[in-house]
Amino acid sequence: MNDKKLNLDAEEKDILATYDADEWQSVENPDAEIQRYRQYARATFRKDKRVNIRISAKNLEALQKKALEEGIPYQTLISSILHKYITGRLVERNRQN
Repeated sequence: MNDKKLNLDAEEKDILATYDADEWQSVENPDAEIQRYRQYARATFRKDKRVNIRISAKNLEALQKKALEEGIPYQTLISSILHKYITGRLVERNRQN
């Protein structure tokens, strides 16, 4: 194993493992993909309405923890999750324990 690989954090090691396993695929038109994701980001982060909801303390704490891991405000995470859900891009995945 390369000495540089030893200095990687867990996320970096995971990325490297997926690359080494040939799980990455090139896109035909990267500029179009970049533009598409920019539009997603703009739509996700545009805030023109306010909503108040009641949520359990346990769920709020879990959301705040996830947001901290992602390095984003928890309100932004909630908005992103809702946006992905209504656009059909929120998908369920099996968790491996």
